[in-house]
Amino acid sequence: MSAATSLPHAPVMAAEVLEYLAPRPGGWYVDATFGAGGHTRALLRRGANVIAIDQDPGAATYAAELAREIGTLPASAGAAPRLVFAAGNFRQMESIVFEHGVDAVAGVLLDLGVSSMQLDEGERGFAFRHEGPLDMRMGYQDVSAADIVNDAPMEELAAIIWRYGEERHSRRIARRIVEVRENAPILTTGRLAEVVASAYPPGPRREHPARRTFQALRIHVNDELGALQEGLEGATRLLEDDGRLVVLSYHSLEDRIVKRFLKDSPRLEALTKKPLLASEAETSTNPRARSAKLRAGRKVLA
Repeated sequence: MSAATSLPHAPVMAAEVLEYLAPRPGGWYVDATFGAGGHTRALLRRGANVIAIDQDPGAATYAAELAREIGTLPASAGAAPRLVFAAGNFRQMESIVFEHGVDAVAGVLLDLGVSSMQLDEGERGFAFRHEGPLDMRMGYQDVSAADIVNDAPMEELAAIIWRYGEERHSRRIARRIVEVRENAPILTTGRLAEVVASAYPPGPRREHPARRTFQALRIHVNDELGALQEGLEGATRLLEDDGRLVVLSYHSLEDRIVKRFLKDSPRLEALTKKPLLASEAETSTNPRARSAKLRAGRKVLA
């Protein structure tokens, strides 16, 4: 099976991303969350050059596969190499781009959150539905989710779960975690999911009781909201005049930051009055797209 058909997930809202990035042949674009390379491949097919960034150690393998493949894709004269991969967090976007000899870019894409390939790898510890070590680190962070769950004071745990998960039962959950860990550390995703579920009041539920707690821990461990703010600021500085910024977010905390940034930035003009949602046709075949919201902006003269 070729790399083109063996990718672990389909890129979310690929047509809409291309529409708002409006890639031009020979232009430089940053795919700041490369993942398995689906969006980068679409940009390369349009003749664009891409600096791809990802902190996940597994992304380099997909980048190498795509680099071997792009010889069959149309290339603009003098634009080699057309794909450059860099391991790192997109909050370091500016320094990464400058290190590769590019002073400004025509577009930046941020596809936020955790990828389906990370969720499907139980050993990464992201998903409450897959048994594995309680980790949740996207890159090489020092502190894991297990460290937080087993060492943080109850008040700190409750604050994390409330702030990043918007979980109304945050204090009940934090109290239960502290009670359980006094007898034995909570070291696996399955065990944490059980503990959280045991803290929930009885009654019908629209979602798994652990979903918001897992989201909160992942965001905290990876400082996702801090990285997003820095990434948006760096992207704005990197964009050339009329350059495009496209952001895909997957929960309200991210979307609020992006919405506010586009509204308040004197250098960006919002191209989307409201966030775009994936079509029914896409969500029926790609579950990750169901919660996706796309916002876009254009850099304007100071």
